[in-house]
Amino acid sequence: MGKRLAVLVGCNYPSTQFMLHGCINDVVAMRDVLLQRFGFDSNHVELLTDIPVSGSLILPTGANIKAALDRMVDKAEAGDVLFFHFSGHGTTISSLEPGQPFRQHEAIVPCDLNLITDMDLRQLIRRLPKGSSFTILSDSCHSGGLIDKDKEQIGPSTVEKIIPSFYHKPKTIPVATIVECLTAVPTIVQGVAEAASTIGSLFSGIFGKDVSLKFLPQLEKDLLKSLDENEGILLSGCQANEASADVASASGNIGGKAYGAFTSAVRMVLSENSGELSNKQLVMMARKVLKEHGFQQHACLYSSDGNADANFLGSQ
Repeated sequence: MGKRLAVLVGCNYPSTQFMLHGCINDVVAMRDVLLQRFGFDSNHVELLTDIPVSGSLILPTGANIKAALDRMVDKAEAGDVLFFHFSGHGTTISSLEPGQPFRQHEAIVPCDLNLITDMDLRQLIRRLPKGSSFTILSDSCHSGGLIDKDKEQIGPSTVEKIIPSFYHKPKTIPVATIVECLTAVPTIVQGVAEAASTIGSLFSGIFGKDVSLKFLPQLEKDLLKSLDENEGILLSGCQANEASADVASASGNIGGKAYGAFTSAVRMVLSENSGELSNKQLVMMARKVLKEHGFQQHACLYSSDGNADANFLGSQ
């Protein structure tokens, strides 16, 4: 049996206008699930949070998250199971390529706003050794296209509109708001912002070598190709055009803490089903939990047919 490796990232964005409440709770709880149910070794689970918790010593900046993912992939061998869980804000970015059809790219938002885009995740997955598997669970807005996979196993759906009986906040930051925040920073960053002619040049000027591949147009054409059908498994908290919920109240959650709706739904399904579940079964059951609790988001699964029917995180 191969190694089981995980990177878990929770961003609550404390003391900012973007503050969330349940994201760190999400990944701490998921770490326990990995260790207790799925046989992960604690030495092979890296936790990044923007508020200190036990086992988390690294801030989830864009550079640090990508470095952690790189380390995980570098360790991978045939037969290994890799897992990346992100709970935090998501956003979308319009295509930067002049003359190309209009297109939205999905991204997750690290604590320093240095976006990690679908291109970064696709490039990472392409580096995997043959025979390994990579599962992403993204509890963020617009997460339905994060690996830009053509094979949609569980996708858009319409359900009756139900209003939750408790307060929740969408886990999204418009990219225009991110740009406003970055350009408001004084001193040298402000100078970069004044000189920037595009969003890409702004991010490149601020974050340098740590910027997303999305903002390097000279590489973009080579990276636009979708992943092969068998590469990568994405469990997303919502469709690409939807918001995922962060719930500050204790309503309906395991343990009575703030939580991300999708992560909590996945944990509920796992806690109520001790046997093995396929990726498809897990997402369909999580969808049912979300609907029962009045959330308007629709969890999705993107993978090959074979991976849809494979057990979530392999055999237990």
